[in-house]
Amino acid sequence: MEVAAIQLGIESGAVETNLDQAREAVVDAAAEGADLAVLPEQFLVGFFAFDDYSTQVAGLDDPLFDRLAEMAADNDIAFVAGSVVEDLAASAAAGYDVPAADGYANTSVFFDRNGQRRGVYRKHHLFGYDSAESELLVAGDSLSVVEFGGLTIGTTTCYDLRFPSLYRRLLDRGVDCLVVPSAWPYPRIEHWETLGRARAIENLSYLIAVNGTGSFPAADAQLCGRSAIYDPWGTARATAGDASTTITATIEPAAVDEVRSSFPALDDRR
Repeated sequence: MEVAAIQLGIESGAVETNLDQAREAVVDAAAEGADLAVLPEQFLVGFFAFDDYSTQVAGLDDPLFDRLAEMAADNDIAFVAGSVVEDLAASAAAGYDVPAADGYANTSVFFDRNGQRRGVYRKHHLFGYDSAESELLVAGDSLSVVEFGGLTIGTTTCYDLRFPSLYRRLLDRGVDCLVVPSAWPYPRIEHWETLGRARAIENLSYLIAVNGTGSFPAADAQLCGRSAIYDPWGTARATAGDASTTITATIEPAAVDEVRSSFPALDDRR
C-alpha cells in the first residue's frame, strides 16, 4: 500500500486557503498512486491560531465534512483529515457520541476511498505548555481503529506521542499502523523525531508522523516540519525537511507479522 504524508505550509487562520491547498495536495497524492494520505493537525486554521478556532469550528454533520468526504471519493483515495475544531454540541445534536455535552474538540476523521467516514478520533492529551489548547478544548475518551488496505490503523494526535500507554491500548486492539497528525513546533525537533521512532519500535508497527510548517506570530510559534514514515523496525522509509512537501512510502502489511515473528518482544510483555 502506498501512503502519503502531506506536510502543508499552514497559513494562520486562513481556512479556505488552507482547505484549497490541502485539496490540491490530496489530488496530487492520488494521481501519484497513493492509497492513503494523512494531513497535519489543525490543517485548516493552524494549531497555534487559537483566536481563530471559532472561524473553523464545525459539528460532524457540518457541510465541511461533506467537502472533505468528496475529496476522498472524487480522487479514489482514503485520507485522514488531519484534525479540525469540532463543535461537540452540534455533533451531539446530530446524534453522535461525544465526550461532553458542549465545548470544542481536536478531532481527526478517517475517510475511505468512497468518502465514507470510518473513524473519528478526538485528541486525548491536550497540550498546556505555552498553548491554550487545554483551556479551549475538551479531551477525547475513545479510540479510532480502522481496517484498511490489509492494515489495522489507529489514529493519535501530536502531544499523544509522549504517552506510550495510549499506543499499548491501540496495540491491544490489533493496530499495526499508527497515524499521527501533528503541529509540532521548534525547538523540540529531537523530541519529535525520537518519540515517533520510539512508538514505532516499541509497538513493532508502522507509524506515519505528519507535521505541518508555518509561523504563528501571535503565539510566537513555528512548526518544524520533518514528517516521517517509519517501518516496524523504526527505520525511516521517508522523511521531510521543514518545507511544504509530500513524502511517500510503500508499506507492506505482511512486514508487520514478519518483524513481530522474528523479534517477538511483544510476547514478553508482563
